Amino acid sequence: MNQLLKFFSKEDYFARHCGIELLDAGPGWAKAQMPIQDFHLNGAKTVHGGAIFSLADFTFAVAANSSGRLALAINATTQFISSARQGVLYATAEELSAKRQLGNYQVKITDDQRNLIAMFQGTAFRKDEVLFDH
Repeated sequence: MNQLLKFFSKEDYFARHCGIELLDAGPGWAKAQMPIQDFHLNGAKTVHGGAIFSLADFTFAVAANSSGRLALAINATTQFISSARQGVLYATAEELSAKRQLGNYQVKITDDQRNLIAMFQGTAFRKDEVLFDH
C-alpha cells in the first residue's frame, strides 16, 4: 500500500492545502487526520462543516481507490453529530461493500478525545482506468 500512500499524499493538492494528512491505508480502508487551524473555523468558532466534509471525503477517496482503479464519488452524505473547536480531527474509512463498479463506504470523524463528530457515507463508481499498479 506504499503506492497508495505516496499517490494520495503527493497528488491531492486540496487535501494538502486543508492540512489533511494520510496516516495509513490498506485494501478498503484508510485513516487520516486534520489538525484544526483558525482557517477551519466558521463564524460560530467551530470547525466548518465543509472542512469536516473535506476530511471525510479525502479519506473515503483513499479507501475507494485502494484497489488501484480510479474510483469517483457519485453520492455522499454527512451527518454532523457534535462540534469541534480545537485539537485534531481523525477520519477512519471502511468499505461496507464492493462490487465491480460500485463501492459503499462509511467514514467516522472523531476528535482527539474519541468523541464522534460526524458520520459520512459515500458511494464510489469504479472506472477501468488504473491509478497505480500494486
